[in-house]
Amino acid sequence: MTDKKEEIEAIPQNRYRALIEKIFFDHYKNGATSIDFKRDDLKGAAIALGIVLPENLGDVIYSIRFRVPMPTSVLKTQPEGYEWLIELAGRGKYRFSLRRANRIVPNASLSRIRVPDSTPEIIAAYALDDEQALLAKVRYNRLIDIFLGLTTYSLQNHLRTSVKGMGQIEIDELYVGLDKFGCHYIIPVQAKGGTDQISIVQTTQDMKCCAEKYPGLRCRPISAQFISSDQIALFELTIEEDEIRVVEERHYKLVPASELDKAEISAYR
Repeated sequence: MTDKKEEIEAIPQNRYRALIEKIFFDHYKNGATSIDFKRDDLKGAAIALGIVLPENLGDVIYSIRFRVPMPTSVLKTQPEGYEWLIELAGRGKYRFSLRRANRIVPNASLSRIRVPDSTPEIIAAYALDDEQALLAKVRYNRLIDIFLGLTTYSLQNHLRTSVKGMGQIEIDELYVGLDKFGCHYIIPVQAKGGTDQISIVQTTQDMKCCAEKYPGLRCRPISAQFISSDQIALFELTIEEDEIRVVEERHYKLVPASELDKAEISAYR
């Protein structure tokens, strides 16, 4: 069985990792827990390495933040139990931050709640990627309502806005909600499909955005993740002591209504 170090060393390098690696070690000193850098540093790193700079500079940062691991040499500087994250630090500014390792993954032993699939077939046929398909299935099947026990409405998806001290952020989808007592909620949803991972970075920026833009509403951040094409894990998250915590987790399996029977529905009581 390969250990974690061997798995890390097996990860192939690409130009995104090479650029991030160059910027990291241009500023890194032993014992550092925070390293600031700017988006423009990518240009200098590309020139120094003789790399053709990607047209979308933001995609370099986004990929390392959410999709692919840090370069092998950066991972080797992490103390046991900690990991380097890239956080927003202002407009065009970023920060490598050393945080306690804390990744959220679906609990494989959790029971599945079967829900009649209300996704229009034409939507399923033309969804362009996992994230788009996931958001559509959550919306059309009213999974946020079911999960939270609220009446919710999709306010906007792929909301791009600026947050003080962070710069520009993007929220995958934003809902507003109402409970039976008349309390209003703001619900940022992050969608994770493919190799994307739930992390403290996006949850933190979503919560700060909601606190700034909707100070009178209670914020309940949600993460949705595909387990399979018809099975979705929903997490309600919070931040405690600079760590991401799961308030609640549920798994929903979308099935044709004909596959449900009375005994199964009664069992859910």
